[in-house]
Amino acid sequence: MMPEGYRKPSTLHDEAPSVKPAPSLFDKCHRFFDPSGIYAQVKQADLYPYFRAIERNDGTRAIIHGREVIMAGSNNYLGLLSDPRVKAAAQQAIEQYGTGCTGSRFLNGTLDLHLELEDRLAAFMGREACVLFSTGYMTNEGVIQALAGKGDLIFSDKDNHACIVAGTKVSMADTWRYRHDDLGHLRRLLEKAERERPEAGKLIVTDGVFSMSGTIARVPELTALAEEFGAALMLDDAHAVGVVGPGGHGSASHYGLENEVHLTTGTFSKSFASLGGFVVGDREVIDYIRHNSSAHIFSASMPPANVATVLKCLDILEEETWRVERLWEISDYMREGFRSLGFNVWTSQTPIIPVVVGDLKTCFRFWKDLLEEGVFVNAVVPPAVPQGQSLMRTSYMATHTDEELDFILSAFERVGRKHGVISKNGAP
Repeated sequence: MMPEGYRKPSTLHDEAPSVKPAPSLFDKCHRFFDPSGIYAQVKQADLYPYFRAIERNDGTRAIIHGREVIMAGSNNYLGLLSDPRVKAAAQQAIEQYGTGCTGSRFLNGTLDLHLELEDRLAAFMGREACVLFSTGYMTNEGVIQALAGKGDLIFSDKDNHACIVAGTKVSMADTWRYRHDDLGHLRRLLEKAERERPEAGKLIVTDGVFSMSGTIARVPELTALAEEFGAALMLDDAHAVGVVGPGGHGSASHYGLENEVHLTTGTFSKSFASLGGFVVGDREVIDYIRHNSSAHIFSASMPPANVATVLKCLDILEEETWRVERLWEISDYMREGFRSLGFNVWTSQTPIIPVVVGDLKTCFRFWKDLLEEGVFVNAVVPPAVPQGQSLMRTSYMATHTDEELDFILSAFERVGRKHGVISKNGAP
């Protein structure tokens, strides 16, 4: 006989305890996986183009699902990702400094390598000073947050990268967005600010090279507007450093206006085959950012292998000037190649060449068929691009061979005809 109040221990065969209902906050998560939604349909059809695992990456060639493909969707513009000299530099840094810094630059996370890279980049970009950030995304977010405060105004191109948008949101400043590349609209907003907010500090911020269209910002007009209205001008050269301008010095140097831009940011995850970011400008402004940007102060610093990688890439970029020249030769060849086949590549001016496909589902099918042909590119769909303008974002490296480029064009021609994006006579 069991004592009064005794309760038999539960077993696996007992009735399972009731599960608490999920918070309503998660309703959007469950709706995302609804069988009738585009995500579920694309996954079911094996057309989902994102988060595909790369098993080996040798630059222009990669292994995906055990099969070699030509990589035409990487931002490895200078082709240094697998360069033996770069890998050796990273390995040597690990041997000397270890795998990380375990702290922020503000405290215990500053290495002599960080200071060396800041000096080298300031000199390379022709500016007084530089400060590093742990990612390119954090660079733009952190610079904007540090400089633009309550009572200030930010003027941002509507096609700016998400990290710039994030920076405007965390800033206490008001943001006025101008239509993409519409500097007449920007002028009207600046005139409005002069009338209504004459005491406000003003920051104009734009991509130097726009990451989807591959077009270069109109820096001459931007610098003129900044000077006329007493605004600071910031260029995000994530896709421009190592790519645009003589020697790859960026979008301002493309126009010979390096000294007319107040701040230039960049990332190491593209031309420099690493991870991290930087901003260059006048010394006092850079030191102010160094001491006031929360993204810099409260984040662990760049690991030594990443810093050493950038330093070696910078050495190679300065010594092997043919890489930038070859990159532009390739870009011109591919733009003309796509256009001659009948594809719409917008107004690309750089190694970023969008190939417009059309509706979203056709885009995913086009991407999968290209992969089957042995070419990897990036499928880009709304809201990253306008409705009906889903596209293949292609990008090129200085190390692509002529044979690889022709292979890419041939694959696009076959898939373009299959899906009716181009016709047999080369018309859209």
